[in-house]
Amino acid sequence: MARIPQVVFIGMPGSGKTRIGKEIATLMRAKFYDSDEIIEQHENMSVSEIFSQRGESTFRRIERETIAELIVPTDTNFEDHTHNSVSSMSSEKITFDGVLSLGGGAPMDPQTQENLRKYARYGGHVVYLNANADEAIEHATRSGSRPLLAHNPEKVWMDLYDKRHATYMDLATYIMPTHGKTPRQAANTVIDLLNEHVIHVSGATPEYDVRIGTSTMKHLPEILGEDTVRVALIHSTRVQRHSDKARAILRRAGYDVTEIVIPDAEQGKTMSVAARVWNQLGEIGFTRSDAIVGLGGGAATDLAGFIAATWLRGIPYINCPTSLLAMVDASTGGKTGINTDAGKNLVGSFYTPLAVLADIDTLRTLDQRIFIEGLGEVIKAGFISDPQILRIIEDNADMLRNIDPSQISDEEMTVITELISRSVRVKERHVSEDLREKGLREFLNYGHTLGHAIEKMEHFSWRHGEAVAVGMVFAAELANIHNIVDDKFVEYTRDIISSVGLPISWSAYDEQEVLHIMHRDKKARGNMLRFVVVDEIGHARRLEDPSEDSVLEALHRIGR
Repeated sequence: MARIPQVVFIGMPGSGKTRIGKEIATLMRAKFYDSDEIIEQHENMSVSEIFSQRGESTFRRIERETIAELIVPTDTNFEDHTHNSVSSMSSEKITFDGVLSLGGGAPMDPQTQENLRKYARYGGHVVYLNANADEAIEHATRSGSRPLLAHNPEKVWMDLYDKRHATYMDLATYIMPTHGKTPRQAANTVIDLLNEHVIHVSGATPEYDVRIGTSTMKHLPEILGEDTVRVALIHSTRVQRHSDKARAILRRAGYDVTEIVIPDAEQGKTMSVAARVWNQLGEIGFTRSDAIVGLGGGAATDLAGFIAATWLRGIPYINCPTSLLAMVDASTGGKTGINTDAGKNLVGSFYTPLAVLADIDTLRTLDQRIFIEGLGEVIKAGFISDPQILRIIEDNADMLRNIDPSQISDEEMTVITELISRSVRVKERHVSEDLREKGLREFLNYGHTLGHAIEKMEHFSWRHGEAVAVGMVFAAELANIHNIVDDKFVEYTRDIISSVGLPISWSAYDEQEVLHIMHRDKKARGNMLRFVVVDEIGHARRLEDPSEDSVLEALHRIGR
């Protein structure tokens, strides 16, 4: 079992790495390590003495070797694994233990840089404490133990900052400005970070992270960066309290924020709404140096991504999902779109966000129905790829079915966060290998072919997750008719979906209209219908060109 720190602090001398690190270690009841102190104990000399008597190059060699021992597991099984395989092994073979502070110059060593990147791939956190210059210089010179700052400390500090800042930024998994924060405040911010689930989505340009945790919107400034000038915050009226928080974070960071309010749910995903938003961006002079933040449910993030993809042929955007459905599905993967009279999501693009920031505290403000509909997409992820999701659902069905979002306990939120994380990992695996839905990604549409038809025929009075739930029952019945699954699979599908309060039946009042809509589905090819079905839990496949009789028979079965 390899032991490495849970968080490593980097930053300039005087930035508070030791003070904040000790505060976190105290709050976490963990060990605190300082690379300089470890070196001094091992060499029986102070850092200043090593510099003066043995030279900086010797100190840097000792420092490099010391840090490698602290952050790189010695188990050789870790050496040649990819990011995904390392991530899957991390929870089994690596124990995160304690907090480590590095000397200001340590990250400038190329081998240490590589080791820090490897450490981050194992799931560790590299936190750059970006300090105010005046405050840091005062702290750094107060101790008198910084050999590089012995003469003309202000100029030397600024010169070192100019040389090191870009490297710190490149290595960090999280950048935290410390100005105005007490050590306790900074420590609490970092502890929130450590509790986040971070899922890296590769295969896209740019690659990006999905962050799941509390107060994840605090990452907005670090992701948008210093070059962004204006931010359009697109949200619906239903999430005003959350948009107020996002706006405050953005304005404190110096961005010019324009709020654009859109209708709730699918009414916000129309061409007329998109046209109005485009006009507003034109009126305020939005350019390629500006960015969009989409905040709300799946419809809001879909529209925000579509606007970002089409304005000036593409500007940056970040998704901040506030519903369970948006967190587990709509906000991740880079599919953007709007609805038309012909059908749902037929106009859109594949366009990758800079990040997805899922703040689980927003779930506490949902209506029960909106929360439960999100479980439709969670269950879908279980059926197509991760059976453990379904086991978690089975074990917690009563809690999920009767949940009062405003009263979610910490224990219940732990279960919910695990379901979100697992569902996002399912989506990440599919979209990373198939960004533009030419193969594997189609399996994410399990239950959606009929689901989209139900939404349209019911004039969107059904919520998306509810329609997908019935769509999965339909897909199971269709697979049963074609001898792909047995009766027990269909019964299990019905039982687990209904156990959390989702619908399992729908009567098609116009079967020919249903067929007509399904023929316009994105998976259809020419006149041939194509469905995603599951032949065993955790494994999806395609069913191409089933007979019209079998499709109608499956419709009759779900109408019972």
